[in-house]
Amino acid sequence: MTDIYEKINELYDRRRQAELGGGDERIDRQHAKGKLTARERIDLLVDPGSFVELNPFIEHRSTDFGLEEMKYPGDGVVTGYGKINGRPIYLFSQDFTVFGGALGEMHAEKIAKAMDLAAKNGAPFIGLNDSGGARIQEGVVSLDGYGHVFYRNAIYSGVIPQISVIMGPCAGGAVYSPAITDFVFMVDQSSQMFITGPKVIETVTGEKISSEDLGGSKVHNTISGNAHFRAESEMKVLQMVRTLIGYLPQNNEEKAMISEYDSTNDDLPDLTELIPFDSVKPYDVRIVVDQVVDEGSFFEVHKEFAKNIVVGFARIRGEVVGLVCNQPKFMAGGLDIDSSDKAARFIRFCDSFQIPLLTFEDVTGFFPGIKQEHGGIIRHGAKILYAYSEATVPKITVILRKAYGGAYVALNSKAIGADLVYAWPNAEIAVMGPHGAANIIFARDIQNSKNPEATRQEKIEEYREKFANPYIAAARGMVDDVIDPRETRIKLIQALEMLRNKRESRPKKKHGNIPL
Repeated sequence: MTDIYEKINELYDRRRQAELGGGDERIDRQHAKGKLTARERIDLLVDPGSFVELNPFIEHRSTDFGLEEMKYPGDGVVTGYGKINGRPIYLFSQDFTVFGGALGEMHAEKIAKAMDLAAKNGAPFIGLNDSGGARIQEGVVSLDGYGHVFYRNAIYSGVIPQISVIMGPCAGGAVYSPAITDFVFMVDQSSQMFITGPKVIETVTGEKISSEDLGGSKVHNTISGNAHFRAESEMKVLQMVRTLIGYLPQNNEEKAMISEYDSTNDDLPDLTELIPFDSVKPYDVRIVVDQVVDEGSFFEVHKEFAKNIVVGFARIRGEVVGLVCNQPKFMAGGLDIDSSDKAARFIRFCDSFQIPLLTFEDVTGFFPGIKQEHGGIIRHGAKILYAYSEATVPKITVILRKAYGGAYVALNSKAIGADLVYAWPNAEIAVMGPHGAANIIFARDIQNSKNPEATRQEKIEEYREKFANPYIAAARGMVDDVIDPRETRIKLIQALEMLRNKRESRPKKKHGNIPL
């Protein structure tokens, strides 16, 4: 009879084999590229000693193209669960040392199982992607495997937070899983995403481009908007993931944790001295954000994409909020196609996970131009209107300076469901700016004047006094209160406390039809 200890020793031998992945030589190659292994990444991501592996002995079932001679326990992906800051998360980490991390039938099954467990237990799911794509030797079953992953990305969207971290190549159909998830992280110089690689593009179109210039971290963070964060090393990227998780609830039925805060920071410096009174002078809206939220708590999302709008998470007296802010430093804070998409997506994420929305408004309007019109600014701009209208979380707006035209309506006005709208006393709320309005309304007076420029300035001030001040909107209930800028933080604290138990429903339906 076989000694039980022999079986136990065999178990540990098999575990060690699984932990080696593709073997020492391939691990060395991974390190030579400046990349960590699948398990090293997990160790950096989760709390020490908290990771529990699932299905370490799964192997592929293919017998074609010599695969029957190439079997590795785990089949090129490590799955399991662990904790980040003491809170449960589920994950997968693709192992590039095994088949280049290529996804096959059993590889996909492992990921799908982990996703199902995450959804059943109401915990965030994190994917560490490092893969050459579909495992060609397995044919259509590898494509079917992707389908199972995509399906779960979609049906669990808005149920549990989903985060994708691109740690190497992510090509072909594989890119659509990260695209469905809530947030995408990339590593400079070592991670790429693209549908078709440089060689295929050159063959089909004759265009020559490097992998990095085609689908590197800078491209997707600044131009395409497909990624939300990037850093220069895997270690820093994984630390950013840990930071993000700290702002998120576990699932759609819970709220984000309220952290301890320092109440001595409730007194603000004079924001009237920090922000230009002149509505046409640029400034960085992050100045307002940094003064209003808990010190050091602002965590910006999509920082390098569509810079004319700023979005991100912060805490106010320890409570997590989602911020949507016009950025006068770029394009005078006007809304264009990209900023509309960026804001709408962030608003819908916050609404899915019960995170209150705070809007700092200083907007000239939707950006004009033939390129914008032909690119579909009507459809894209409508996404902001739709997202705010659909959202049922607490929604608060502070009009800092300008709120003109349709953009005023779109940016969480009372008409589309804002719970509270505050305005600073210098705010201008109107169909258009005083300069443009005066040129239209008083065109004849200006034209017939002996001194047209002096008359124009006079009429601009007349329009500003009569129509563009916040008291007109306040008199009609479109602004709840005109506030001293120095009271902004305390007013927001009071508002969030008042709205903490807000309940609001929408007409029963399968789902709406957002203008995608």
